[in-house]
Amino acid sequence: MSSTLSARDLEAIEARKREQRKVLISSIFRYIILFAVGLIMLYPLIWLVGASFKTNAEIFSGAGFWPRSPTLSGYVEGWKTSTPYTFGRFFLNTFLILIPKLIGTAISATAVAYGFARFEFPGKKILFASLIAILLLPNVVTRIPQYLLFREFGWLDSFLPLWVPSAFAGDAFFVFMLVQFLRAIPRDMEEAARVDGANSWQTLIFIVVPLLTPALISVCLFQFMWSMNDFLGPLIYISSVDKYPVSLALKLSIDTTEAFDWNKILAMSVLTIAPALIVFFMAQKYFIEGISAGGVKG
Repeated sequence: MSSTLSARDLEAIEARKREQRKVLISSIFRYIILFAVGLIMLYPLIWLVGASFKTNAEIFSGAGFWPRSPTLSGYVEGWKTSTPYTFGRFFLNTFLILIPKLIGTAISATAVAYGFARFEFPGKKILFASLIAILLLPNVVTRIPQYLLFREFGWLDSFLPLWVPSAFAGDAFFVFMLVQFLRAIPRDMEEAARVDGANSWQTLIFIVVPLLTPALISVCLFQFMWSMNDFLGPLIYISSVDKYPVSLALKLSIDTTEAFDWNKILAMSVLTIAPALIVFFMAQKYFIEGISAGGVKG
């Protein structure tokens, strides 16, 4: 009887080992595929960083990313630019555009979303439907009316056309995103605050905003990346070189009538995308949490 049980135990152990080997092989195979796909997707970025340390001639000598003779000449010469200003001036202009947009978007989108999510007022459904319609409307349709409006205000060749729409919740996507997030938050704490005498603004600032932190970080991260990558907006409204952001400054380095140094352009491209990458990886936990929670209806 004991020998029979021992044989069964051995068979069970062997079966478990076979199952574990299958799981291990499956996991290894899965991770190899993920690594290969991830490498293919990231290789252009890796090549960009490596090519920024190459000479202009070496860039076109092969598809490898590792420079044979690393040099910082692309960064040194590219930082000087072909204008009277260094690239530092263009970075400063970028953040002069970016910071007010982030602040204006966070404040205005939160206030508008709170109104749609928590209050009943005449025409609410029509206004929210209009918001969704604006969300689906291509930006190119509104470019000419906006340009004519800002020209009448005398705001051309300034940062105001890039700031003001964000200060008045001009980005419908962020309002919709925060409305969805607010619908997933219970109202118990807000009602308790109102019982204690808090008004609507106090409830929003001290109760709702702390609960909205993940979604607000996602909103600011989206706005940060979109503003850093925005080329058409500054191109339309800004005409003075001393007010150019980095997106337009990179275009200055490319002269289609003459030969130009690609290592300078690639080096400045690396510096241009570095802030967005750093901010994303620092805030990715809150970004994922805000996106996932915003898709759950409470």
